[in-house]
Amino acid sequence: MRISFLPLTLALALPLSAAETLTLDQAMKAAREKAREVTAAEARMNAAGERVKQAQGFRLPSLTFSETYIRTDSPAESFALKLNKNQFSFPDFVSSDPNNPGYSGTAITRLEAMVPLFTGGELSGRIKQAENAAAAAAKSRDWAADSAAFEAANAFIMVAQAEEYAKLLSKARETVKAHVDLASAYVNEGMLVRSELLRAQVELARVEDMLEDVKGKVRIASANLAFRMGAPQDAQYALAPLPPPPPLEGTAAEWVASSRDRKDLAAGRDLLAAGELEEKVKKAGYFPKAGVLARYDWVGTNLFGSSGNAGTVMAFVSWNLFAGGSDKAARIAAREEARAGREDIARFTEGVALETRQAYEEAVTARERHKTAILALESARETERIMKERFASGVVKTLDVLDASTARREAETRELSARAEAHAASYRLALKAGRTPESVLTQKDTK
Repeated sequence: MRISFLPLTLALALPLSAAETLTLDQAMKAAREKAREVTAAEARMNAAGERVKQAQGFRLPSLTFSETYIRTDSPAESFALKLNKNQFSFPDFVSSDPNNPGYSGTAITRLEAMVPLFTGGELSGRIKQAENAAAAAAKSRDWAADSAAFEAANAFIMVAQAEEYAKLLSKARETVKAHVDLASAYVNEGMLVRSELLRAQVELARVEDMLEDVKGKVRIASANLAFRMGAPQDAQYALAPLPPPPPLEGTAAEWVASSRDRKDLAAGRDLLAAGELEEKVKKAGYFPKAGVLARYDWVGTNLFGSSGNAGTVMAFVSWNLFAGGSDKAARIAAREEARAGREDIARFTEGVALETRQAYEEAVTARERHKTAILALESARETERIMKERFASGVVKTLDVLDASTARREAETRELSARAEAHAASYRLALKAGRTPESVLTQKDTK
């Protein structure tokens, strides 16, 4: 069964056979679902959503239950508590010394409800701030998912590039090995000086060293890809080869215009809106606070006992008339913080536009470099073909053929590097411009 017919989470848990491949699209989807930074951002988003509910809850009545035990010999309190317990007796009062009632114990079971009626706009401001923070957290979660998808795409490209480079070196090793065998035969027949054989053997050793080095890089790149996908780092995937880069669509102005809606920038604007509300919240200190409180008490000698009960309803208003100027300072500080935040967002917006413009130029340059690399590769292959024909005719030396083969291998390496960079530049441009990295996927990347 091919991986495209399996659920993604199940497919990632299964080892891939040689016939099965992991596409770039699948790697990016896995990163969106399983990358640690995405799950962390999602948890922060959920927490911000609960804080909205927490802020809204302060508008509703609060209901508290308490159990209190008092043991006192205070005359006033003892007298009041006896009344509340319905244990007051006038004959006992007259015959005793009210100034020395002695210690007595009283348990009070209380149920209390409080409703805020007016807070000067503090509650509404805090709720709106929480809503803005929740919106910012949701956008930050989307930005984390886009960034994770980009990192997975970048890791995929690195693995594909390393694997293809390893294949190029393996082919180059076979070519150089064939030249070494041929040179050895010519030396044995006295048709070639030994120095040329030694030079060919040195080149073979160099290619073998490069091959072993790139094999290690393939393993590291594969572990990085698994890490970016949220999979075990020893997971193995067979990747589809990198296709030629597609043409770059849109102008620099269009990409820069798209960056104004980048998710991390939008999250910053939401946080700025929350900060701008802080001055309004601080102004609430200039207004009175009003509310209603109702409580009901069960009073007795023992805990949770009751020999008397009573209810109370009260309305209250409090007004802070003077706080030493601290409320005014807090309001001015909030205003200045909001002004600083607006400057930060303005600078951030310009920085995002600059990043996008730079990413666009890099993407254009990468494609031009790839076109040049293709022309150089064609020339190198033709040069190698001519040198082999001339060597077969006895016109050139073995070293000339080796040099031509080395030049062809270097041209192939440049083409591979340019092709990989062109792909990476596309995904980087999409991310910087506020678009999903998947928006620049080619049809071959999803199959």
